[in-house]
Amino acid sequence: MKKQMVTLILLIGIIMTITSGCSTMPASEQTVWRFGHEEILGGIQDIYALEFKRLVEERTDGEITVEIYRADEIGGVMDYLEFQQGGLLQFSILNPGTTSTTVPENNVFYNHFLLPEEDDDIKEVLRNSKAIEMLNEINERNELKVLDWFYEGFNAWTSNKPIRSPKDFRGISIRTMASPLIVASYQAYNANPTPMPYMEIYTGLQLNQIDAQVNPVFAIQEMGFYEVQKYLIQARQDGFFAALVTNPDFFNDLEPEMQEMIREIALELNDFIFDVQDSLNKERLEMIREASDIEIIELTQEEREVFREASGKAREVFKSSVGEEGREILRILEEDTARVLEKKDK
Repeated sequence: MKKQMVTLILLIGIIMTITSGCSTMPASEQTVWRFGHEEILGGIQDIYALEFKRLVEERTDGEITVEIYRADEIGGVMDYLEFQQGGLLQFSILNPGTTSTTVPENNVFYNHFLLPEEDDDIKEVLRNSKAIEMLNEINERNELKVLDWFYEGFNAWTSNKPIRSPKDFRGISIRTMASPLIVASYQAYNANPTPMPYMEIYTGLQLNQIDAQVNPVFAIQEMGFYEVQKYLIQARQDGFFAALVTNPDFFNDLEPEMQEMIREIALELNDFIFDVQDSLNKERLEMIREASDIEIIELTQEEREVFREASGKAREVFKSSVGEEGREILRILEEDTARVLEKKDK
């Protein structure tokens, strides 16, 4: 506990030093909002954060400045969660694998084959589902006010052997986040899920500490995972989701006009980032093709169905890890996805 307090004090000092060092106006005339996210320079979350910064500073005529802290700059992802809940960060982007330690219901997005496959259909579910409202209410009870859920693309697998069915996962150690649901999902596929910090994946693959990993295509490219793997497999089993969050006390203390400005910006960013992730993931896949001889495998619908059937075991793990609200959120998302797909087929 003493060590944690010392670390926290040091981090607060770093933040204050950076803040004062970046100021171009007297402190009495300037408001600084600190914004943390989990990715490196140029990632989707970074693009999102930079656009948030631009819009806030533009609409407040520079009276508010936004300082961005990327992966591991002032701590790990769990530190960023604690800083957000404690008010040290005014805004942050956190993924469900991180926040599920506080809100297990957030893991709902990691149920494989839950949401539609097409971006527009995913957007429709996220924007119109009562399940999202319920999820946001649970988060707010845990000092996380969600302003936006957005999607960074489907997760893909990289491995040193081709994977076309769950039996191909036997004996493979795959890096995952520490979420119990994600772990259960890959156990259901016969893999050996191995939680590991994001910034250690490349070295883990290089040193054969792990055999495979799972991330969106843009992350596979920017982190260089394709350099130390032989196959990239697209099963479209689940997407990588993230949330723009703020501290409820901070938000509630803002003037109503400022709250409305933030809500409007979050809505604009949702459209913006859906387009960004689509073009960026396509662009990064081409970059991988051009820069390496990695074999890219797109699973057929028949092959995906085998994984879909196997994933049912993990869905039961989710249901047992949450209460009645969480099970209702899952049920509504299942129904909303079916409704969206049925409407498309008409």
